[in-house]
Amino acid sequence: MTTGKKPLIINAFEMGSPGHLSPGLWKHPDDRSPEKKDIEYWINLAKLLEKGKFNAVFIADTLGGYDVYNGPRNLDAVATSGAQWPIHEPSLFVPAMAAVTKNLAFGVTFSTISEAPYLLTRRLATLDHLTKGRVGWNIVTSYLDSAARNTLGGEELPPHDERYLRAEEYLQVAYKLFLSSWSDDAVVLDRKSGVFNDPKKIREINHIGKYFNVPGPNIVQPTPQRLPLILQAGASSSGKDYAARNAEVVFLVSLEPENLAIEIASIKDLAREKYGREEGSIKFIQLLTTVIGDTLEEAEAKYKEYQSYGDKEGAQALFSGWSGFDIGKFGYDEELVYSESNAIRSFAARFTKPVVGEDNQPKKTRDYFANSITVGGTGPVIWGTAEQVADQIESWVDISKVDGFNFAYAIAPGTIEDVVNKLIPVLRKRGLVWDDYPKEGVTFREQVFGTEGEDPSFLKPSHPAHKLRWRAGVSKEEFEKSLAQ
Repeated sequence: MTTGKKPLIINAFEMGSPGHLSPGLWKHPDDRSPEKKDIEYWINLAKLLEKGKFNAVFIADTLGGYDVYNGPRNLDAVATSGAQWPIHEPSLFVPAMAAVTKNLAFGVTFSTISEAPYLLTRRLATLDHLTKGRVGWNIVTSYLDSAARNTLGGEELPPHDERYLRAEEYLQVAYKLFLSSWSDDAVVLDRKSGVFNDPKKIREINHIGKYFNVPGPNIVQPTPQRLPLILQAGASSSGKDYAARNAEVVFLVSLEPENLAIEIASIKDLAREKYGREEGSIKFIQLLTTVIGDTLEEAEAKYKEYQSYGDKEGAQALFSGWSGFDIGKFGYDEELVYSESNAIRSFAARFTKPVVGEDNQPKKTRDYFANSITVGGTGPVIWGTAEQVADQIESWVDISKVDGFNFAYAIAPGTIEDVVNKLIPVLRKRGLVWDDYPKEGVTFREQVFGTEGEDPSFLKPSHPAHKLRWRAGVSKEEFEKSLAQ
């Protein structure tokens, strides 16, 4: 490093679908996103990211189609444009990527309405073993009615705030299964005595709550991290509270660093004042799409070329699903106004309320949103030379104190190739990213928080789940007594 700055967390933001946040760009001759159904795509991506010393690939997901636009239950726009449709199950990419890398981590999105917490805990635990501790769980509560219809037996999506109450209990069940049902030394593997596991070191959790009754124990033994790194992306008041209590990494989306600074400060204050979590126990990452050229003019021309491939119908379908209201009901020159929805409340508010500090703001019309989402979705897009893009990134860091970025792509994998080959070397010279991984075989949590300390692969002491771990040498009776205190 050439400066005293801490290295940024650098992730690639992906999804098992064409386009992801740039609907229609699968038509570009250099885009390979239709190949995401092939294992070779993910293997090559993993090798590229580890070459660039990325922390992780952050894989988004959704459990239903964006059928709000020109709806109800109308999938025509997403089907035609390929706007996050079709979409493949994210966790199945991870073993293939882990097999060809040693340090790259994997943030995988799973919804708390997708399946029973017992089953998801099993899957996450298996992934943490297969990757040797390189897995994180991006917790979402879902926002599409189409997802609820297909995962909740035809039921409607629960109200926004209730989804977070359910998600809180869901996570408490997962904590208990991961941390409290097996002791650290439960696996004996004594070939002479024939004892694989010590039954005295395994216990039922007997969770009985409003939403879940789960006796346990977990069906998988303790994992390298004991608990996958906890990531979360909610930005509503309920989402912020959930993050302040539980998250280790919070994924935020802001269009300017000044607003991002406000968002980060508000979650930090809530985490400290309400939940007693220490400074540095939560890291913050921001969505960003970059378009890099050898000159500013080349980069701008490339950005305009990408826009020309964008699908406005697909963009409007995504907007309608994210916001919860059908943008097709408005005229193209009609200004949208904020209204409450049961989808992503923070999205609806952010994109229809005035931006703090901006004087000459564009009129927020249907046409404005259709155009602005075609490249980079809801997040900012920075174009220029590698040096100019690095200048902007450094400015974002200085103003907002953000800890890192999720780099989305315009074309896959070309945008990320430019980040690896052109941007990362410039950021490295400025001391903004590390020269190499801290050591071979680091866990995801060690990547984020460092390798120092007594147990760097486990939660910080102020995290509410830290006390739930059944440690080696503690009897079942002693442990249960400690839980009762």
